[in-house]
Amino acid sequence: MKDLTQGSLSGHLFAMSLQMGLGLVLQTLYFFVDLYFVAQLGNATVAGVSAAGNVTFVVIAMTQALGVATVALVSHAVGRKDQAAANHVFNQSVSMAMAATVVLLAGGYGLAGSYMNLFAADAETAREGLAFLHGYLPGMALQFASVVMASGLRGTGIVKPTMIVQALSVLLNAALAPVLIAGWGTGHPLGALGAGLATSGAVTAGVVMLTIYFVRLEHYVHFDVKQWKPRLATWNRMLHVGIPAGGEFLMIALLSAVAYWAVRRFGAEAQAGYGIGGRINQMLFVPAMAIAFSAAPVGGQNFGARRADRVRETFRVAVIYTTIVMALLTVLVQWKAEAFARVFTDHPGAIAVAAEFLHYLSWNFVGAGIVFCCSSLFQAMGNTWPSLASSGFRLLVFAIPGLWMARQPWFEMRHLFMLSVATTGLQALASCLLLRWQFRERLGKLPVRAALTPGPA
Repeated sequence: MKDLTQGSLSGHLFAMSLQMGLGLVLQTLYFFVDLYFVAQLGNATVAGVSAAGNVTFVVIAMTQALGVATVALVSHAVGRKDQAAANHVFNQSVSMAMAATVVLLAGGYGLAGSYMNLFAADAETAREGLAFLHGYLPGMALQFASVVMASGLRGTGIVKPTMIVQALSVLLNAALAPVLIAGWGTGHPLGALGAGLATSGAVTAGVVMLTIYFVRLEHYVHFDVKQWKPRLATWNRMLHVGIPAGGEFLMIALLSAVAYWAVRRFGAEAQAGYGIGGRINQMLFVPAMAIAFSAAPVGGQNFGARRADRVRETFRVAVIYTTIVMALLTVLVQWKAEAFARVFTDHPGAIAVAAEFLHYLSWNFVGAGIVFCCSSLFQAMGNTWPSLASSGFRLLVFAIPGLWMARQPWFEMRHLFMLSVATTGLQALASCLLLRWQFRERLGKLPVRAALTPGPA
């Protein structure tokens, strides 16, 4: 356990963000390794895998609900120096993960075909996306176990073991991808199905490694089968914190779904370019996500320790870091958008769409980074409903005009990109106003006090 209620907040955020960022980069590389090899199979396969990949946002919404609740409640207990409570929350999250895994597998295999038929530009794209999902669903289901263990550690201020496991998993994925997708060494390429299987295999190995770490080395929060029996009171507390956070990511999934539906009228090549641009955009958001994800346990421990001054300072430092880093990345993308796209495809049409996507969407970087920071501080204070309200507001102002424009004869993709930039700015403003209100409501009741004497780690 690392006590984040003592010492420099800038130092804590920098150290955790660096390790968290490396872990997120490695996690994102799962998609890029697959995308690189899948891109060699043609635009229909790229479009199918990209459209199928949007299901990941739904899974992220579900894992986010569980992960955010675990981080928030574990960090609060750590801040209070209550190890027993931290361990209880962790083990209840394990039982919730088991239930969610079963639900995802049943629903995923049952609805995958209908999903692809709705969002794919043509039958070939739908077929390729369905093959990818069939291979990828086991890996998505195992994400619940991975997120629970990683979140338990993050709540105690520890992120390095998760980063190491992610590094090893990515290396395994990189080794499996050419074998399963392109048939290297076997002569039996599996295409899109192989891409899903490669990722599932790597995720499985990562879960096994994290489990071994917990069994052998982790002591502050640890597996206790006796505490796996569901406790409704604890589940209610976790769902109260987690459901809005999961809903926030579900809003992102819906935003992405609206965009993919709107782009489908331009064909598989446009969907492929949009998918490539989206994955690059996801990679470039890693620094903002790393800083925000680090702010949640830092702010959470200090909230649990009743250090209102340090909670406010956590937000200020996180926003400064995020703004600087994301502004620099905006400049880089404006300069080299086409170069990013050419890494994954040599089709001129797909490159043009991806580059246009990046040129416009890079103006979202700073605003979206601020939204992430606000969301993390809502998590730290144990009230994520304002985050859901902010995301719902953006969905409303994006989806209604977006769906309307997509039906107009004059509609071009750039109109959708411009709408995204405008609505992100509005969401950032709404999030800041909501956070200011929550600071008054929740921190105003906490005394400004000296740090508690650190307990044993």
